[in-house]
Amino acid sequence: MNDIARITEIAGEEAASLGFDLVRVRYFKGGEIGDEEHTLQIMAERPETGQLVIDDCAALSRRMSDRIDALEEAGDVLIEEAYRLEVSSPGIDRPLTRAKDFAAWTGHEARIELTELLEGRKRFRGDLVGFDAGQEMISVSDDGVVYDVPFNLVANAKLILTDKLIAASRPLDTSGVDDIVEEQED
Repeated sequence: MNDIARITEIAGEEAASLGFDLVRVRYFKGGEIGDEEHTLQIMAERPETGQLVIDDCAALSRRMSDRIDALEEAGDVLIEEAYRLEVSSPGIDRPLTRAKDFAAWTGHEARIELTELLEGRKRFRGDLVGFDAGQEMISVSDDGVVYDVPFNLVANAKLILTDKLIAASRPLDTSGVDDIVEEQED
């Protein structure tokens, strides 16, 4: 049995130790290499930028690998089968997994999938109109109708890549770009 709740807790601790916020942990079968491969996906971000650069991903990957290995050596196996560890930034069309994500991205288009029917629907696509933290309610405008969606019913949600989202996103970290040397053809 795989203990995803415990893995999520450990990933949160390791991310926080590096100054990152944990965005999502997923464990799934099927990946880039083949359908039989298992993947442990960890998404995190720097709170000040909303992104991770490659060195950040590598640091968190090493921390997670070392922590899981140490637990396994002590007899605490969190994942039974072989898997691939994938650590990444959430990206511009990021998943919305936390209440604060819905609040932060109000005004942008999102796709929301629910765990059960709400007003005869399980899927919504439209602009995030607001988030009521007290009620934990997401308001989304889909085809001109505003729906109030309980946060606890959200199974999957992500931003839709639009020009508005691109304009609102923070620029990517460009440190080191001045160090790139282009080769000239002879």
